Amino acid sequence: MTRPPATAAPERSRTLLTRARIVEAARQELGRDPDASLGDIAEAAGVVRRTVYGHFNGRAALVEGLVEDAAQALRQALALPRVPAADVVTELARFVLAVWPVGDRYRILLRLAPQDLGADRVAEVLAPARDMAEAIIGRGQRQGVFQTSVPSAVLTRALEGHLLGLLDCVNGGAWSDDGTGAATAALIAMGVNAGRADTCVQGLVRHEGDGTQAPSRSITRRGEPCASPRTTRSTSASPATATAPCL
Repeated sequence: MTRPPATAAPERSRTLLTRARIVEAARQELGRDPDASLGDIAEAAGVVRRTVYGHFNGRAALVEGLVEDAAQALRQALALPRVPAADVVTELARFVLAVWPVGDRYRILLRLAPQDLGADRVAEVLAPARDMAEAIIGRGQRQGVFQTSVPSAVLTRALEGHLLGLLDCVNGGAWSDDGTGAATAALIAMGVNAGRADTCVQGLVRHEGDGTQAPSRSITRRGEPCASPRTTRSTSASPATATAPCL
């Protein structure tokens, strides 16, 4: 059996690193200027145009490389193991908190012209997230937790448009968010009480984040358990029997 040359692995590693550097430069330059040229991107990556063409045969191929990176990041975010959620409100909040960092990193794709990023390709990239969101929303509707005025598939697309709109506001400099605001707004859009939505998201940030407590929002209704929007905590309940909020 013939072994590959000893230099093959380092060379492949360098090739992958160069490609990653070019894609990252494209992400930054296209975010600064959606009409940035391959020359601009090559300069930002610290390579010559010929090197860019060695990896991508044109702007469309480079944008596709960026899209594929975004798709892979989204799949990885959705595949991360998580402790099973106690209820669908928590589950949807976790979903938004998981996908928001990916959307935030690759939100520049929203600014590209339609010829750079076709609707079919967008649908393909978003399909895993759409499927997961629709499953969660469908369960929430069947349990009477989420609004039922429209079918789950339609509500899923509405939620998708809502989140993409928020990302576009970040693009325009009108807003910035670490995902907590987007997750809270998503729950409210599904019909969840504002106080319950805020408590749920803040609880997830505290217990699934880095251990630091997120800043509290100025909402007066707090501590409502996630298990039921109509359940209230009894003042006579002991710590052992009281329902914990959204953990």
